[in-house]
Amino acid sequence: MWNWPLTQRRLAERSLLVRALLATTSALSFAACSPDSGTAEDRADAFRSPLGYMAPEPQRPGSPAAGYDALVNKAYVTCGIPYAAYKRSGSFPAAERRLPGRTGRNAELPYNLTAHVSRSGVEVVAFNCLTCHAAEFNGQLIVGLGNESLDFTRDARTVAEAAGTNVAGTAETAEWRKWADRMAAIAPYIKTDTIGVNPAVNLTWALFAHRDARTLAWSDKLLIEPPPEKPLPVSVPPWWRMKKKNTMFYTAAGRGDHARAMILASTLCTDSVEEARAIDAYAPDIRAYIASLEPPKYPFDIDRKLADQGRGVFLQHCSACHGTYGADATYPNLVVGLDVVGTDPALARTAVNGEEDRFFRWMAQSFYGKNSRLAPAPGYVAPPLDGVWATAPYLHNGSVPTIAALLESAKRPKYWVRSVESPGFDPRALGWKHTELLYGKAGAADADERKRIYDTTLPGYSNQGHTFGDVLATAERAAVLEYLKTL
Repeated sequence: MWNWPLTQRRLAERSLLVRALLATTSALSFAACSPDSGTAEDRADAFRSPLGYMAPEPQRPGSPAAGYDALVNKAYVTCGIPYAAYKRSGSFPAAERRLPGRTGRNAELPYNLTAHVSRSGVEVVAFNCLTCHAAEFNGQLIVGLGNESLDFTRDARTVAEAAGTNVAGTAETAEWRKWADRMAAIAPYIKTDTIGVNPAVNLTWALFAHRDARTLAWSDKLLIEPPPEKPLPVSVPPWWRMKKKNTMFYTAAGRGDHARAMILASTLCTDSVEEARAIDAYAPDIRAYIASLEPPKYPFDIDRKLADQGRGVFLQHCSACHGTYGADATYPNLVVGLDVVGTDPALARTAVNGEEDRFFRWMAQSFYGKNSRLAPAPGYVAPPLDGVWATAPYLHNGSVPTIAALLESAKRPKYWVRSVESPGFDPRALGWKHTELLYGKAGAADADERKRIYDTTLPGYSNQGHTFGDVLATAERAAVLEYLKTL
């Protein structure tokens, strides 16, 4: 059983960093207001978490088997393209990557699409969670591995309107129009500068801005101020980390009932509390499935002697924040302050400086916030590193293509492009094969080339910070890389 006080002492004894971090936690906490200062949903301080240890909170039990079935077969996103129009277009891919347990029409569709019959009687096809949370590695589709290849640089309105050219009849048109209008509403806020980065935060805030918090009814007109049109980039974290994490997101947001927060992904189409309750009924099963996931095993050769050496280096320099692995594994669930970790601060600062309080207030007033809260902290969670070798690119914004560069900051490219060669995995550097460029987007030949360049000079895209590996000798870094292959 996890013994936090004992583990905390042991880790702190190994690390001056953690000792300093925990010592300042109380000073950096946001003090709670008195009971007569307003309700929790109105107090800005109610939307913050302190730095340091993130304690576990009760989670509703669920069935992993039922959760998998719900994930791949149930319609938690209830609006989309009419299936008949989908077939007429002829431009959508067949189910090249099939998942076991897909039933009915879903067995015919790509793994990231789900079909269901709407209340109007029209069969529709919608994107499901695996669009972002499944990806290929070494020729294998891995459920739970973040998809870092999605292209959000295009205008979603154009794609949605193009899908309407194949609808026929009043009922089909109405179903398509509902989906297309929602896509048009969020489109200005989810367009990124670079292929691969994810605008998940902006997408969620844009949906909140169009919904009544108490009824969840959709409004074509904005009800609260929307997010800025330039989304901050985030990398899609692997699902198997949720087995250990007490908070869901990079900034320690996502506290309380994780299952309730997970179904925020359905808010594109969920138009009433009744609909939200129906999805929430099986959300604990999906969470149980996600918490049951194990990381993939490293598929290539490992130098076990070198890995053993790397384990010692890791325990001395890395485990205080990222935990230990093996039979007596521990994970400290620490959120580390910006002044300590030094990584791009935009995501965390925006979350705690008041710019997003209207969205936290919306959450608190809504069905989703009854047992769950966002409550970010002024820092980033140091994640568990199970299967980390498979999860390039690195840092919360995906700005570093390899672990080798993460451990030696001087090797991080300022401008880089992911290699298109196959395989694109670099087993020496542990991450993506890539090309370092001497110029940024302004020097690219055309628009298609520009959007493939990761430009670390853009706001929110910096590859700064996490320089803890710089103190290691070259041989020590090589040993740590080999050890990470065993996790």
